[in-house]
Amino acid sequence: MTKLSVNINKIATLRNARGGNVPDVVKAALDCERFGADGITVHPRPDERHIRRADVYALKPLLKTEFNIEGYPDETFMDLVLKVRPDQVTLVPDSPNQITSNAGWDTKRNLSFLTGIVDALREAQIRTSIFVDPSVEMIEYAVKAGADRVELYTEPYAVGYPKDKKAAAAPFVEAAQVARSLGIGLNAGHDLSLENLNYLYQNIPWLDEVSIGHALIADALYLGLECTIQEYKQCFR
Repeated sequence: MTKLSVNINKIATLRNARGGNVPDVVKAALDCERFGADGITVHPRPDERHIRRADVYALKPLLKTEFNIEGYPDETFMDLVLKVRPDQVTLVPDSPNQITSNAGWDTKRNLSFLTGIVDALREAQIRTSIFVDPSVEMIEYAVKAGADRVELYTEPYAVGYPKDKKAAAAPFVEAAQVARSLGIGLNAGHDLSLENLNYLYQNIPWLDEVSIGHALIADALYLGLECTIQEYKQCFR
């Protein structure tokens, strides 16, 4: 069964907009677990504009499901994850001023750098996932770097889905088949929603995990958090 990891960055964004601790990020994460989420994802950025380092430390001892921390592996990020030791670290190639992730790694060009990072995380017994575009070559070099999984960057799929869902899914299905043939685990994330998630799952039922934040939290404004998480879980059936 594909796991649903809820990215709670947007809850932290709402809290930070007003100051104080409303909504409570830790309580929201625990509620997500209680409502059926299989994991919690956070992406602490250098400017702490949503998730703060303090949130990461507060969450770790309380979560009962998988904890996934995303980020660019600079010295500060690596110090954080090696201290916290989440279940999974997802490596993204974001610059500090990016609003959100908008491309996967060039794993061929960055092979030496990524290999060193993956080695350090493996030594700490942390599963690694590398964020990639649906490219056969990028997946092959993620395998060479020693990653446990790749996460497919699915914004192009989400953009193309309303016009031609079969064509939009095709490169992702090909990439997923390559990943499976190479024995590397497979995650997916970015702009997945109640509209397009089930079709992706039907075409790639061996997905290990999807990480969803923006669309899920937006849907929760109308449906409520518990109902929304259950609706997303239904996409895997």
